[in-house]
Amino acid sequence: MTPFRERNPVVIGAIGLGVIATLLILAFNIDKLPLLAGDSHSAAFSEAGGLKVGDDVRIAGVKVGKVTGVDLEGSHVRVDFKVGRGTDLGDRTSASVRIKTILGQKFLALDPAGSGGLDAEIPLSRTTPAFDVVEAFSDLAKTGERIDTKQLADALDTISTTFRDSPRDVRGAVDGLGRLSRTIASRDAELRSLLRHADGVTGVLAKRNGELVTLLSDGDLLLAELHKRRAAIHTLLVSTVSLSRQLTGLVRDNQAQIGPSLRHLNSVLATLRANQGNLDRSIRLLAPFVRVFANTLGNGRWFDTYVQNLVPVPGGVRSNP
Repeated sequence: MTPFRERNPVVIGAIGLGVIATLLILAFNIDKLPLLAGDSHSAAFSEAGGLKVGDDVRIAGVKVGKVTGVDLEGSHVRVDFKVGRGTDLGDRTSASVRIKTILGQKFLALDPAGSGGLDAEIPLSRTTPAFDVVEAFSDLAKTGERIDTKQLADALDTISTTFRDSPRDVRGAVDGLGRLSRTIASRDAELRSLLRHADGVTGVLAKRNGELVTLLSDGDLLLAELHKRRAAIHTLLVSTVSLSRQLTGLVRDNQAQIGPSLRHLNSVLATLRANQGNLDRSIRLLAPFVRVFANTLGNGRWFDTYVQNLVPVPGGVRSNP
């Protein structure tokens, strides 16, 4: 057998590069391998709630897979997801869409239950969509408007009267409850107005959702561009400050000369302004002379002259300047 060091290094290098490339491809596509791809399942939701492809699938906060599809199916939304092999999901497993970050990123939370495996789609009865803040505030406004504040105040006052002979701590708590009820009753109009305005604000935000997203995206682009040009902006500001200092020093050093010059310049301007009519008339009278003088010098570097009543000289008369 030929020793390894005596073999063709080109062939060995090519085989090594091929093996490395294959390992890299497998590493980047490991979740697509048949043995490691995991189990595929689906769940039906009344609405997607911001869930999208690529979001995490978690059990008790631990990531076990990811969302592979979010599609409309009839009157509900079908969410397809994969979990790693070995993840036990019973036939009574429930699912919910929960908030992952304060920026609104979502994830699919699974609550395994039941026996056996999860072979069918998780139905609507065992799924919970994401919490909708706009809808919650709208419902709060509508519910608050239906509250009979007078009846609520009477009920709380009755409780306070009933517990009047109770121990001091209980009586103090109940008295506070009674004062709360009277405050609520006295602020009935303000509370209703506040809830109506809250409902209006949430409605406007819901209608302007796309514009708000665009505004945030544009703001992010602006901040990113400012971040990129931070060095240039810093240099510009530093140079501007330096220029202002230089100009201040220049004016301070030459103040003795600049002051009289400016005063003289003001005198010259005043004189020109007072004689503006004469200057205009001089320019108008100078125009014919300039036109004739230009014609005189139009043939070259000499003056063309003409003296009347003299015998013409052959070739004309030229006088060099």
